[in-house]
Amino acid sequence: MSQSRSTQSSNRRVWLRALLYAVLLVFVVYYLLPLYVMLVNSFKPLDEIRGGNMLALPDLWTLEPWKAAWSSAQIGVQPTGLKPYFFNSIMMVVPAVALSTLLGAVNGYVLTKWQFPGHGLIFAMILLACFIPFQIVLIPMARVLGILGLAGSTPGLVLVHLVYGLGFTTLFFRNYYAAFPTELVRAAQMDGANFFQVFWRILLPSSGPIIVVTVIWQFTNIWNDFLFGASFADFDSIPMTVALNNLVNSSTGVKEYNVHFAGAILAALPTLVVYVVSGRYFVRGLMAGAVKG
Repeated sequence: MSQSRSTQSSNRRVWLRALLYAVLLVFVVYYLLPLYVMLVNSFKPLDEIRGGNMLALPDLWTLEPWKAAWSSAQIGVQPTGLKPYFFNSIMMVVPAVALSTLLGAVNGYVLTKWQFPGHGLIFAMILLACFIPFQIVLIPMARVLGILGLAGSTPGLVLVHLVYGLGFTTLFFRNYYAAFPTELVRAAQMDGANFFQVFWRILLPSSGPIIVVTVIWQFTNIWNDFLFGASFADFDSIPMTVALNNLVNSSTGVKEYNVHFAGAILAALPTLVVYVVSGRYFVRGLMAGAVKG
């Protein structure tokens, strides 16, 4: 009798697990379906897309939509393809991510291991910056960029994203360093290590997980940003997202959906690569900084 109950319980667990996997599979298909439609139709001629059945594989595979989306042919004052704007985004994202990560690490270090009177208030003010909507800072930031002579330039966009992202990077590193043993810092100080020696030789080498979290967070936000790029960029510094919008809206009469799909994938490709390569470390880094804070 007990063996029969054990068998029934085991079968029930198997069926429940199968049902759970089936539900998860439905959600996966639902989530990936738009990506599949974009990818498949980016290899189709335009006439084939007009014929309907966008879920079907191409009858005639072609790379022409990808070439057209990437092409840098000059029409008027702006190139029509995404190639020059892709490199504009790279020139903007790399320094902005690097500087905001480094400064956030220094801020987190100071706010946890070199506490000073009023450090809690300072952290609260930095944390408040995480909740300020983009739209509120547009006019003040435009004024500041004009005063600094950085309006309409890539360095100006780097400064914008550096300032706006500093609250998040400080929050990440502050919570991570709060769980770091203070005794190690005090021991290093007793051995004669100064401010930067403690940071470079003790804290930063152990900050791999939270650095990955910060880089992924900042890279994704900065690369996908549209508002700051549309507000502060000039013809020579337009980022990828703004260029993609221009590409989609530049079509007159006939909408080249295959080119638009290819362009959207090209614009999303860097963030996809970042998540595929280092996404598994993202949750680990978040959990590593969730012990205290």
